[in-house]
Amino acid sequence: MLVRYLTHPQIEIEPYMPVRQWSLSDQGQARIEALMSQSWLLGTKSIYCSDEPKALETAAPIGRALDIPVIVRAQMVENDRSSTGFVPPEMFEDLVSLFFSNPDKSIRGWECASDAQARIVGAFELAMSEVKGRDRMGDVLMVGHGGVGTLLYCHLTGLPIDGRYDQKSGGGCYFTYDWAERSMLHSWLPMEEEF
Repeated sequence: MLVRYLTHPQIEIEPYMPVRQWSLSDQGQARIEALMSQSWLLGTKSIYCSDEPKALETAAPIGRALDIPVIVRAQMVENDRSSTGFVPPEMFEDLVSLFFSNPDKSIRGWECASDAQARIVGAFELAMSEVKGRDRMGDVLMVGHGGVGTLLYCHLTGLPIDGRYDQKSGGGCYFTYDWAERSMLHSWLPMEEEF
Protein backbone atom coordinates (compact mmCIF):
# COMPACT_ATOMS: atom_id res chain seq x y z
CA MET A 1 0.00 0.00 0.00
CA LEU A 2 1.34 3.41 -1.01
CA VAL A 3 0.54 6.66 0.74
CA ARG A 4 0.87 9.86 -1.25
CA TYR A 5 0.77 13.33 0.20
CA LEU A 6 -0.29 15.98 -2.36
CA THR A 7 -0.15 19.72 -1.75
CA HIS A 8 -2.66 22.09 -3.29
CA PRO A 9 -1.35 23.96 -6.36
CA GLN A 10 -1.32 27.73 -6.96
CA ILE A 11 -3.77 29.89 -5.04
CA GLU A 12 -5.53 33.21 -5.51
CA ILE A 13 -3.92 35.50 -2.93
CA GLU A 14 -6.54 37.64 -1.22
CA PRO A 15 -4.68 39.97 1.20
CA TYR A 16 -7.86 41.08 3.01
CA MET A 17 -9.27 37.59 3.48
CA PRO A 18 -8.08 35.09 6.14
CA VAL A 19 -5.42 32.81 4.60
CA ARG A 20 -7.38 29.68 5.51
CA GLN A 21 -10.24 30.84 3.26
CA TRP A 22 -8.14 31.28 0.11
CA SER A 23 -9.04 29.28 -3.02
CA LEU A 24 -7.16 27.89 -5.98
CA SER A 25 -6.23 30.27 -8.78
CA ASP A 26 -7.19 29.60 -12.40
CA GLN A 27 -3.70 28.13 -12.90
CA GLY A 28 -4.12 25.86 -9.88
CA GLN A 29 -7.53 24.67 -11.09
CA ALA A 30 -6.13 23.96 -14.56
CA ARG A 31 -3.35 21.86 -13.04
CA ILE A 32 -5.91 19.81 -11.09
CA GLU A 33 -7.98 19.23 -14.23
CA ALA A 34 -4.85 18.03 -16.05
CA LEU A 35 -3.93 15.79 -13.13
CA MET A 36 -6.79 13.40 -13.89
CA SER A 37 -4.74 11.84 -16.69
CA GLN A 38 -1.90 10.81 -14.35
CA SER A 39 -1.64 7.05 -13.85
CA TRP A 40 -0.17 7.43 -10.34
CA LEU A 41 -3.69 8.19 -9.07
CA LEU A 42 -5.26 4.97 -10.34
CA GLY A 43 -4.53 2.73 -7.34
CA THR A 44 -6.06 5.24 -4.91
CA LYS A 45 -8.86 3.82 -2.77
CA SER A 46 -8.96 6.40 0.07
CA ILE A 47 -8.68 10.19 0.04
CA TYR A 48 -8.16 12.32 3.15
CA CYS A 49 -8.14 16.10 2.97
CA SER A 50 -7.68 19.28 4.98
CA ASP A 51 -10.85 21.31 5.43
CA GLU A 52 -9.34 24.47 3.91
CA PRO A 53 -11.00 25.48 0.58
CA LYS A 54 -7.76 25.28 -1.47
CA ALA A 55 -7.21 21.69 -0.32
CA LEU A 56 -10.86 20.72 -0.84
CA GLU A 57 -10.77 22.23 -4.34
CA THR A 58 -7.77 19.97 -5.00
CA ALA A 59 -9.22 16.78 -3.52
CA ALA A 60 -12.85 16.98 -4.66
CA PRO A 61 -12.22 16.66 -8.45
CA ILE A 62 -9.89 13.72 -7.79
CA GLY A 63 -12.54 12.06 -5.64
CA ARG A 64 -15.17 12.57 -8.35
CA ALA A 65 -12.88 11.22 -11.08
CA LEU A 66 -12.05 8.12 -9.05
CA ASP A 67 -15.56 7.76 -7.54
CA ILE A 68 -14.11 7.87 -4.02
CA PRO A 69 -15.54 9.95 -1.15
CA VAL A 70 -13.20 12.58 0.28
CA ILE A 71 -12.78 12.28 4.04
CA VAL A 72 -12.27 15.77 5.48
CA ARG A 73 -10.10 16.22 8.55
CA ALA A 74 -9.65 19.54 10.37
CA GLN A 75 -6.37 18.25 11.88
CA MET A 76 -4.79 18.36 8.40
CA VAL A 77 -4.92 22.16 8.06
CA GLU A 78 -1.76 24.20 7.43
CA ASN A 79 0.21 25.53 10.40
CA ASP A 80 -1.81 28.29 12.06
CA ARG A 81 -0.54 31.66 10.81
CA SER A 82 -3.64 33.67 11.70
CA SER A 83 -1.64 35.92 14.03
CA THR A 84 -0.05 37.64 11.04
CA GLY A 85 -2.63 37.09 8.30
CA PHE A 86 -1.35 37.96 4.83
CA VAL A 87 2.38 38.66 4.73
CA PRO A 88 4.14 39.97 1.58
CA PRO A 89 6.06 37.15 -0.18
CA GLU A 90 9.60 38.33 0.68
CA MET A 91 8.72 38.66 4.39
CA PHE A 92 6.76 35.40 4.30
CA GLU A 93 9.79 33.42 3.10
CA ASP A 94 11.85 34.82 6.00
CA LEU A 95 9.14 33.78 8.48
CA VAL A 96 8.94 30.29 6.95
CA SER A 97 12.72 29.92 7.35
CA LEU A 98 12.42 30.90 11.01
CA PHE A 99 9.46 28.53 11.45
CA PHE A 100 11.47 25.52 10.25
CA SER A 101 14.75 26.48 11.95
CA ASN A 102 13.12 27.08 15.37
CA PRO A 103 10.65 24.19 15.58
CA ASP A 104 9.79 24.62 19.26
CA LYS A 105 9.31 28.37 19.07
CA SER A 106 6.30 30.37 17.91
CA ILE A 107 7.36 32.84 15.22
CA ARG A 108 5.27 36.03 15.44
CA GLY A 109 2.44 34.05 17.04
CA TRP A 110 2.40 31.23 14.47
CA GLU A 111 1.77 27.67 15.59
CA CYS A 112 5.23 26.24 16.22
CA ALA A 113 6.55 23.57 13.85
CA SER A 114 6.78 20.84 16.49
CA ASP A 115 3.10 21.30 17.45
CA ALA A 116 2.03 21.35 13.79
CA GLN A 117 4.07 18.21 13.18
CA ALA A 118 2.43 16.37 16.08
CA ARG A 119 -0.97 17.33 14.69
CA ILE A 120 -0.33 16.18 11.11
CA VAL A 121 1.35 12.97 12.28
CA GLY A 122 -1.69 12.27 14.45
CA ALA A 123 -3.97 12.81 11.44
CA PHE A 124 -1.78 10.49 9.35
CA GLU A 125 -1.80 7.74 12.00
CA LEU A 126 -5.57 7.99 12.45
CA ALA A 127 -6.12 7.72 8.69
CA MET A 128 -3.83 4.69 8.45
CA SER A 129 -5.58 2.95 11.35
CA GLU A 130 -8.90 3.45 9.56
CA VAL A 131 -7.55 2.23 6.22
CA LYS A 132 -6.06 -0.92 7.77
CA GLY A 133 -9.52 -1.89 9.01
CA ARG A 134 -11.04 -1.92 5.52
CA ASP A 135 -11.44 -4.97 3.31
CA ARG A 136 -9.92 -3.32 0.22
CA MET A 137 -7.10 -1.09 1.34
CA GLY A 138 -5.48 0.20 -1.86
CA ASP A 139 -3.40 3.35 -2.01
CA VAL A 140 -4.10 6.38 0.15
CA LEU A 141 -4.01 10.00 -1.00
CA MET A 142 -3.69 12.76 1.58
CA VAL A 143 -4.33 16.28 0.25
CA GLY A 144 -3.09 19.25 2.17
CA HIS A 145 -0.47 21.94 2.46
CA GLY A 146 3.25 22.45 1.97
CA GLY A 147 4.25 23.35 5.52
CA VAL A 148 2.58 20.46 7.34
CA GLY A 149 3.36 18.18 4.40
CA THR A 150 7.05 18.90 4.92
CA LEU A 151 6.69 18.23 8.65
CA LEU A 152 5.07 14.86 7.87
CA TYR A 153 7.81 14.09 5.34
CA CYS A 154 10.47 14.79 8.01
CA HIS A 155 8.70 12.52 10.48
CA LEU A 156 8.26 9.64 8.03
CA THR A 157 11.90 9.77 6.94
CA GLY A 158 13.28 10.19 10.46
CA LEU A 159 14.80 13.56 9.54
CA PRO A 160 14.89 16.60 11.81
CA ILE A 161 12.50 19.43 11.04
CA ASP A 162 14.26 21.50 8.40
CA GLY A 163 13.11 23.78 5.60
CA ARG A 164 15.58 22.07 3.23
CA TYR A 165 12.99 19.30 2.85
CA ASP A 166 10.18 21.66 1.78
CA GLN A 167 8.69 21.44 -1.72
CA LYS A 168 10.55 23.66 -4.16
CA SER A 169 7.99 24.62 -6.79
CA GLY A 170 5.46 26.47 -4.65
CA GLY A 171 2.67 23.91 -4.58
CA GLY A 172 1.09 21.06 -6.45
CA CYS A 173 3.75 18.53 -5.41
CA TYR A 174 3.60 15.06 -3.89
CA PHE A 175 5.73 12.45 -2.19
CA THR A 176 5.12 8.70 -1.98
CA TYR A 177 5.61 6.56 1.11
CA ASP A 178 5.58 2.74 1.13
CA TRP A 179 3.46 1.87 4.16
CA ALA A 180 4.43 -1.83 4.25
CA GLU A 181 8.16 -1.14 4.03
CA ARG A 182 8.00 2.05 6.11
CA SER A 183 10.17 3.80 3.55
CA MET A 184 10.00 6.96 1.48
CA LEU A 185 10.01 6.14 -2.23
CA HIS A 186 10.75 9.68 -3.38
CA SER A 187 10.82 13.26 -2.15
CA TRP A 188 8.65 16.05 -3.57
CA LEU A 189 7.78 15.80 -7.27
CA PRO A 190 5.52 18.09 -9.31
CA MET A 191 2.14 16.39 -9.57
CA GLU A 192 2.50 16.22 -13.35
CA GLU A 193 5.53 13.95 -12.96
CA GLU A 194 5.07 10.19 -12.65
CA PHE A 195 7.19 8.15 -10.27
